[in-house]
Amino acid sequence: MAPYRISVVVPVYNSAAVLPLLVAELESVLPKCSNAFELILVNDSSPDNSWDAICDLARQHSWIQPINLMRNFGQHNALLCGIRNAKYETVVTMDDDLQNPPAEIPRLLQKLEQGFDVVYGVPEHEKHGILRDLASRMTKLVLQNAMGAEIARNISAFRVFRTQVREAFQQYRGPFVSIDVLLTWGTTRFGAVTVRHDSRRAGVSGYTLRKLIAHAANMMTGFSVLPLQFASVIGFSFTVFGLLTLAFVIGRYFLYGSPVPGFPFLASIIAVFSGAQLFALGIIGEYLARMHFRMMDRPAYTVRSTEQMD
Repeated sequence: MAPYRISVVVPVYNSAAVLPLLVAELESVLPKCSNAFELILVNDSSPDNSWDAICDLARQHSWIQPINLMRNFGQHNALLCGIRNAKYETVVTMDDDLQNPPAEIPRLLQKLEQGFDVVYGVPEHEKHGILRDLASRMTKLVLQNAMGAEIARNISAFRVFRTQVREAFQQYRGPFVSIDVLLTWGTTRFGAVTVRHDSRRAGVSGYTLRKLIAHAANMMTGFSVLPLQFASVIGFSFTVFGLLTLAFVIGRYFLYGSPVPGFPFLASIIAVFSGAQLFALGIIGEYLARMHFRMMDRPAYTVRSTEQMD
């Protein structure tokens, strides 16, 4: 395998206990597959002492670059920050919980040598909770529209890509970030390799039900027109239903000499059509909200500090 110069980007949230283990494993793996490397630890405003742990590790290892965000922006926003600060030609992204074993990095690099620009490490058996797995499936369903079905099935937080791909989204601004969608802006050469997926070494996942739902909604309305297409299908379906209802009313009048009787029938029809209209308006409203936030030019992240603490 050809030597690489690697930037490893890890978003950090409530992981003070596991960071020394992560650094130790990376320190044993990276020298074997690269001739220069760095580790960018982006603290996403963790409520625990993760930033203190990051700074302690940075003092001990000159190849660690610490970044502290001013508030919690989310995993993908923190990743974007780290990716933009990467200085080497190859970027590796992974979670901070050691569920992505650093020992699998050489396998991703070997796959990258086959002419791909982005390679995902697909877990043999995921060891997330039910809610996390459900959100992952929803995200992949949405990404199929932007990436293609085969690629979307293989996405994961464990990925390696050529740093030059980031040029496609270097000017991207906005609070809603999906690294996987942004990567499709720069290349169509995606690959995947099966890797080991371990249990968490410490702590619990920072994904709550509310965050999972919000992330899925942001994916659907921020980077896909699938909900609008669905609203169009709903509108067309109810238009056909309305025409059939009209034909039924007219046919009944000519056959029996009287229209369809009763208030319940009329109220039901009005309720059905009103519900469909409000549903479609809600979807349009979500897109208008995304446009509003982007016109406000809200940043994807704000850095508080990149310096070690005294």
